[in-house]
Amino acid sequence: MSVFGRTLAPVRTDNDSWDITTSVGQTALFVAASRALEARKPEPLAVDRYAEEFCRAAGGMWAAALDGTDPEHPLRTEFGEHFVNFQGARTKYFDDYFRRVAQAGVRQIVLLAAGLDSRAYRLPWADGTVVYELDQPRVLQFKRDVVASLGEEPTAERREIAIDLRDDWPRALRANGFDPAQPSAWIAEGLLIYLPATAQEQLFAGIDGLAAPGSFVAVEESVPWPHEVVEAKRAEARASGDENAFFSLVYNEQHAPAEEWFSRRGWRAEATPLQDYLRDVGRPVPGPDSEAGQMTSSISLVTANKT
Repeated sequence: MSVFGRTLAPVRTDNDSWDITTSVGQTALFVAASRALEARKPEPLAVDRYAEEFCRAAGGMWAAALDGTDPEHPLRTEFGEHFVNFQGARTKYFDDYFRRVAQAGVRQIVLLAAGLDSRAYRLPWADGTVVYELDQPRVLQFKRDVVASLGEEPTAERREIAIDLRDDWPRALRANGFDPAQPSAWIAEGLLIYLPATAQEQLFAGIDGLAAPGSFVAVEESVPWPHEVVEAKRAEARASGDENAFFSLVYNEQHAPAEEWFSRRGWRAEATPLQDYLRDVGRPVPGPDSEAGQMTSSISLVTANKT
């Protein structure tokens, strides 16, 4: 792949797959652990009570992160403190988005790369709502098994679509009952950085092609990191033999800013820099020279409405 005219070499391949504890799948556990730690705060920004259940079921380093028995776990570092704040804020932002679209009467919800997103179980959906969850089959199975062990049911009709988003997911979505003639609400949370730019373009085009007027979309996006930073991090990962290291999993590409892309196609879009949102919800913004500062400064949260 090429970024800024240079060739980079992540461990990702065109047809790679994963379960919840490997490759891109294990990033969902990192997010779940962060949400679980956020929920323990005296005044959490969001409470996802399923997050801890997922980490307990996975066990190992994920349970240790919650119990504090692994002092070297990334979530127990200064970076980890900011990452938990980030996940709390991001969860609140997208939870609020879904509450708004539900109030607007949207009854088709599409979770792209659903991972361990538990919104089908924990948000108060209106009668008749269908939540479509698209992800790798073993990731969906893990979530289904954990929630089933709790004896709980979703608060909307939940339909799993086991598919790689690099494949023809629009056809799979329609085959599972999605109606392009009706308004829909979409989310791409923690997804775009794991897709090459061409797949990002196909994802946006797929959403636009299936979204009727009155539809909504919410996206988390990140501008690419400097080449030298990514190369150094990947070298560290290779030296340690850690093929699941974050910078070995991301493509570090951006097809186009989501606000710009959707606005050009008749959507009313608004981007909120993550650091601005952290300030809005009363969470500290990490210093610009820190790793957490570099991460949060690269991220924006975007919502759009198709008119």
